Amino acid sequence: MEYTDILYSKEGYVATITLNRPDRMNAFTMKMIDSIIAALNDANTDDAIRVIVVTGAGRAFSAGLDLKEPPDFRAHLVGGAALRVPATAGVFLGIDKPIIAAINGPAIGWGLEIAMLCDIRIAVDNARIGDRHVFNSVIADHGSLYLMPRLIGWAKACELTFTGKFIDGKEAERMGLVNMAVPPEQLEDTVRETASAIASQPPLALQMTKRAMRDGLTSDLKTSQDYAFSLLVQLIKSDDFAEAVNARKEKREPHFKGR
Repeated sequence: MEYTDILYSKEGYVATITLNRPDRMNAFTMKMIDSIIAALNDANTDDAIRVIVVTGAGRAFSAGLDLKEPPDFRAHLVGGAALRVPATAGVFLGIDKPIIAAINGPAIGWGLEIAMLCDIRIAVDNARIGDRHVFNSVIADHGSLYLMPRLIGWAKACELTFTGKFIDGKEAERMGLVNMAVPPEQLEDTVRETASAIASQPPLALQMTKRAMRDGLTSDLKTSQDYAFSLLVQLIKSDDFAEAVNARKEKREPHFKGR
């Protein structure tokens, strides 16, 4: 498939999606969103891929929606019907494989939302991060109003979204918005090490763990436990579980195949 406004590559167990409009600070177009969704779905169905990385080309992660080339939102409103936007949040949150956001620079508006839709966020310490939706008299629509209060708490989420203020990567790490903030020259190595550490784990167990945690966000304890147990039963029957047991007995490194 041909991808527009992104680069999509695979190396070993890792697939990388690079937002690729560096001249526009990787500001989003609808074609870019479509390409991201297509790449995510491809990586999710590729048995050779265990981890997905999302990053930006050039000096930015993403400056958000391209306001010089915005879609004609009003043209999509017919008789007061709800605006149909790409189901980006649902796609990201429906991916079973771990997703790492490598925030290499500014992550603003939709850019911040895309980063929050990833499971792990690693940012450069001088990244400019902010939600500017209210500033532009609109509302965030790609999942951040659901995710941000869960990540950093209600009060801090209100502060960031109501004021539209910017924070840097170090402050984002302090409040829990990103997992870690590193000097720019360390970002690539840190992301690679993190992706490798995750990819070395049994892929089925990783995917089912993510699935169970995602389910737990919207269910009660008993329902979550019942679902986790059903996944555990599947894992115990897997070849990877048998390999883990045998490797421990034989005192060797396991070789997981994702089945």
